[in-house]
Amino acid sequence: MDKILRINLGADGGPKYTEEPLGDYAGLGGRALTSAIVHNEVPADCHPLGQENKLVMSPGLLSGTAASTSGRLSVGCKSPLTGGIKESNAGGQAAQVMAKLGYAAIVLEGSQPKDLYKMTISQDGVKIETANDLKMHTNYQLMNKFKDDYIKSGTMISIGTAGEMRMANSTIAVTDPEGRPSRHAGRGGVGAVMGSKGLKMLLLDGTGAKMRKPQDQEAFKQANKTFVEGLKGHAVTGQGLPAYGTNILTNIINEAGGYPTYNFKEGQYKGAANLSGELQAEIEQKRGGNPTHGCHRGCGIQCSGVFVDKDGNYVTKQPEYETVWSHGGNCGIDDLDTIARLDFMDDDYGLDTIEMGATIGVAMEAGLIEFGDAEGAINLVHEVGKGTHLGRLLGAGTAATAKALGIERAPVVKNQAMPAYDPRAVKGVGVTYATSPMGADHTAGYAVATNILKVGPGQQDPLASGGQAELSRDLQVATAALDSTGMCVFTAFAILDQPETFQALIDMLNAFYGLSLTADDVVALGKNVLTQERAFNTNAGFTKVHDRLPYYFKREKLSPHDVTFDISDEELDSVFNW
Repeated sequence: MDKILRINLGADGGPKYTEEPLGDYAGLGGRALTSAIVHNEVPADCHPLGQENKLVMSPGLLSGTAASTSGRLSVGCKSPLTGGIKESNAGGQAAQVMAKLGYAAIVLEGSQPKDLYKMTISQDGVKIETANDLKMHTNYQLMNKFKDDYIKSGTMISIGTAGEMRMANSTIAVTDPEGRPSRHAGRGGVGAVMGSKGLKMLLLDGTGAKMRKPQDQEAFKQANKTFVEGLKGHAVTGQGLPAYGTNILTNIINEAGGYPTYNFKEGQYKGAANLSGELQAEIEQKRGGNPTHGCHRGCGIQCSGVFVDKDGNYVTKQPEYETVWSHGGNCGIDDLDTIARLDFMDDDYGLDTIEMGATIGVAMEAGLIEFGDAEGAINLVHEVGKGTHLGRLLGAGTAATAKALGIERAPVVKNQAMPAYDPRAVKGVGVTYATSPMGADHTAGYAVATNILKVGPGQQDPLASGGQAELSRDLQVATAALDSTGMCVFTAFAILDQPETFQALIDMLNAFYGLSLTADDVVALGKNVLTQERAFNTNAGFTKVHDRLPYYFKREKLSPHDVTFDISDEELDSVFNW
C-alpha cells in the first residue's frame, strides 16, 4: 500500500491516469490521508461539483492485513451538502481489496467528461471504458449486470441514479462479501462528486493479490489475537451487536427519552417496540434471514445482518438503527417491512438513509404527506430516485427541503441532518453535532457510548451540560485516529473499556510498520486530522457561528424530560482548545 492512483476522466484527449509514490503522504491512511489530500490539494472556496474538487478513496493503515475488523474505507472531498470537508466511511470489501492491490489512495480529479465511465483495477493495471449504456442504472441493476466479474475475488464501488444526477444527498455504494451494494459511504453527498467526475462504477479485481505482511509477524499475530479477544469479551461488541445489530439501540434510546420522533418533536415513540432490534432479529431468524453477518470478510463483530421477506427472499441488509429511526419513529412509521423496503430503495438509488428519512420528516411536517404515511414515504423516495421535479428538491437534502417548504424545524448542522439521538437528551452527542467539521454526525464523536451506554472514561449524565464539551473533544480526537486505521468505529466500545484492547491496536500498528507508537502518538494523529479539517472549513468560510445547533433546540423543551440544549456557545467554542 505504497502508491496513489490519480485519474482524470475529463482530460484533454480522453481519460488519463498516473501512479505515484506516497511521498509527503507516507505514513497516512484512511481519514488521515483523505483529509490531508483534500486540505492540501482542493481549493476550499471551489464548487464541490467543479473540476477543482477531488474525490479521494483510501483504505486504512491496517486494511488488507490479517487485522480483525479492519476493512473500513474512507471517502473524502469537499461536500456538496455541507460545503466543507467531508470524510464518509463505508464497510464492504473495497478497503481490503484496494489495500492488497497496493493503493493507499485512489484520487478522482479534473473536469466533468461528456461520457460516463466504468473502470477496472487489477494486478494487470487500470482499464477505463466508456459506459454510457449504464446511465440511470441503479446500484442493484449494476450488481445484476456485473456480479460475475467481481464476486470471486473483488468488489464493486458504484453510484446509483442519485449520484449520477449529482444530488447533495447521494452515496457511494460498496459491495459486501455476497456482492450486494449494501454498504455505503453515505454522508455528505460524496456520490454527487463521483458523478461529477463521470465515474459510474469501479471494479476492483483482487485476483492474485496477497494479504499485506507485517514487519514483525509474531508480534502482529499476538496483538491481533489480544484485540479479537477484547472484541469478543465486551458486552457490546461480543454479545449485543452480533445478536441484534445496531438496532439494539431502539429500546435503549427510546427508554432514555432521546429518541427523536415526528421530526424531533418528542423524545419517545409509542411504536418503538415494533421497531426494536430484538423484534427485528426474531423476524429475521423466523423467516430464514440472519441477524449475525459481517459487512466485510475478517469482521470480528458481525453486526450487519440480512433481512428477508415473509417468503425468505432477500430484501436488504439488516437496517441499521439510524435507518430504522429515520424512516421509522422520525416519520411515525412502525412497520419493519416498510422500513426494510425503504432501506433497499435508498441503497439502490444511492441515498443516505439518515438524510432521506430526515428530509421526509420535514416534508411530513410541511404537510406534503402525513406522519405515518408509509406508502407516501415510499413514493417520495421513488420521486428522488427518478429525478422528478419534486425528487430533485428532496434529493438536495433536509435543509434545502425545509427552506423550500417554509419550515424552521430542520434538524441540521452545516446543512447535514442529525442522526437518531436528540441533542437535548443526549447532550454529549449534541456537542459533536455542533462542532464536528463534518456537520451533524454521531460517528464523529459517539458520546452516546458514554452518556447512555456508560462505556469508557469521562461518563456524564446525558441530561446535564457539564463536562460534555470535554467528552466530545476526546471522542472526536480518538475517532479521527481510529478512522485512519481502517478499524470499524464499533471497535471503540472495547477500546474505551479495555486498556489492553487499545494497547493491542497500537501494538498491531507498531508490529506491522516497525514503529514505536505510544498512546500519545495516536492522540496527536487524531488532533492533526481535525486541525487540517477545521483549517479547510475556515478557508471555506466557516466560522464559530456554524458550530451551533438550530435555535429551536434551545427554545423547545423535549418530552419526557422537558429539557433544552443548554450548553453555552463559550463551551462549544472551547472544544478544540487543546
